[in-house]
Amino acid sequence: MNFYRFARAVCRIVMSLWYKVEVRGKENLPEKGGYIICCNHRTNFDPLFLGTKINPDLTFMAKSELFETPIFGHIIKWLGAFPVHRGKGDTTAINTAVESIKDGKVLAIFPEGNRSKDGQLQRFKSGAALVSSRTGADIVPACVYFKGELSFRKKVTVRFGSVIKNEELGISQGTPSELKYASNILRTNVEKLLLEEDV
Repeated sequence: MNFYRFARAVCRIVMSLWYKVEVRGKENLPEKGGYIICCNHRTNFDPLFLGTKINPDLTFMAKSELFETPIFGHIIKWLGAFPVHRGKGDTTAINTAVESIKDGKVLAIFPEGNRSKDGQLQRFKSGAALVSSRTGADIVPACVYFKGELSFRKKVTVRFGSVIKNEELGISQGTPSELKYASNILRTNVEKLLLEEDV
C-alpha cells in the first residue's frame, strides 16, 4: 500500500467520525483515469471530502503557501498535491497537471481559486479548461455542499455530475475567449449540482 492509500484510509475514518458525508453520482466517474474533476471550493477539507469517498487516486493543485508549512507541506505533497503560484500564470503547475492527465491520473481542480466564504459560487478561472484543451481530457463536474457553517457532525454532500466531453467545451485554438466560454460551461454545471435537492 502506497502512502496515498494509507493516508486516504486513515482520513476516511477520521472524516466519517467528524462529519456525516454522503456521496451522490459516483456512477458518473469514468472507470479509467486521465480525466479532470472540477469542483467548487468551500473549505480546506474539500480535497478530503472528494478523495476519501472515491477509489481513484487524485492529484491536486494547491496554493504554494501551503507547501511552506512544516510537516503539512510534506503531507499534502505525499498525497499527490503540487504547488501553483496564484496570480502569476504558473506554467509549471499547468505542465505538471497536463503530465498527470497523460499519465492516466485523475486531476482535481477547484477553479474558483479561493474558498467561497458564503457558499456562493465565484467566477471560474481558466485552469481546468486549459488543461482539458491541452490533453483532450473530459471533465466531471462536482460540488461539496452543506448548509451554514462547517461544524462537528455536519452533513456534507459530495455530488458528481455527468461527464462533460472535451469536445463539448468548444475549444479548438485555446484562445482566451474559448477558455472563458468553456469555463462558463463548467461553472454552469457545478452550479446545477449545488442547486440539487437531497432526497
